[in-house]
Amino acid sequence: MARMWTCSGLRWSADGPVLRWRDGRSSALPWGKRVAFGVAGDGVRVCVGARGHDCPVRAAVPGRSTGARCEECARLDRAHSVAADTIADDPRPYRVYLAWFGPGMAKVGITAAERGPARLLEQGAVCFSWLGTGPLMAARRTEELLRAALGIPDRIPYALKRAVRAALPAAAAERAAELRDLHGRATALAGWPDSLERAPFRPVDHLTAFGLAGLPAPAGAVSELVAGGGVSGELVAAAGPDLHLATGSGSGGGVVVLDTRLMTGWGLGPWPGGNDGITLPVREFKEAPGVQDGLF
Repeated sequence: MARMWTCSGLRWSADGPVLRWRDGRSSALPWGKRVAFGVAGDGVRVCVGARGHDCPVRAAVPGRSTGARCEECARLDRAHSVAADTIADDPRPYRVYLAWFGPGMAKVGITAAERGPARLLEQGAVCFSWLGTGPLMAARRTEELLRAALGIPDRIPYALKRAVRAALPAAAAERAAELRDLHGRATALAGWPDSLERAPFRPVDHLTAFGLAGLPAPAGAVSELVAGGGVSGELVAAAGPDLHLATGSGSGGGVVVLDTRLMTGWGLGPWPGGNDGITLPVREFKEAPGVQDGLF
């Protein structure tokens, strides 16, 4: 029997995306690399546990879940989470940022200063700029100020991000234009916490880091992994947790998007076929990239 591997998620390093495995190994993902695996034919997706601990009952979780946790482990994982507002006394400095994912898609958020731009890479931000740095609660109040005063959301659905990646403006200045306007409007607001040190507008562009220049329009996105299914294709781009794979021609072929969060919890082995292809459920894009209504 072929060895089964268990994925623990995609991480971004200074050299690009890296798949990590539960045994501590990692697989770098340079452009052009062949990404190929099959799901165990008798496999069941198992909860990945919480905060570094295995799920005590190894509960089964749905194939379409991007969290890959049972209800109890999900609750425990968020019990000490900045994102869930359950930690108010974290002494670390935090940064407030503006992130842009495509035309009309900007958000505000916070991240621990020590993480640098990792959070923006993980979210698939095409362009971003810092707004300021300060204590956690000051950063959180600034985030809420921008949401209330300027109507900037703190979340952008991944489905919308994927829809526009193949049709982004070619010029970096054009990609940064919306952020420049938002940054100016944000810094002009009254009510910023005194303890937050403001940052000038300095856009950081991830188009090259993600490999999005000249990206082919994807045919669709993998909706879930299933027992006995698999995929093999050439990595042409990656953004956030998503891999854009050229899987060849034919039924279900072309470029497809694989959200690596769907891989966690499954036992994965070698791709059984000789040629590239895909035998996983794929939701086709119903509209051309850039059209947000009725994406799936």
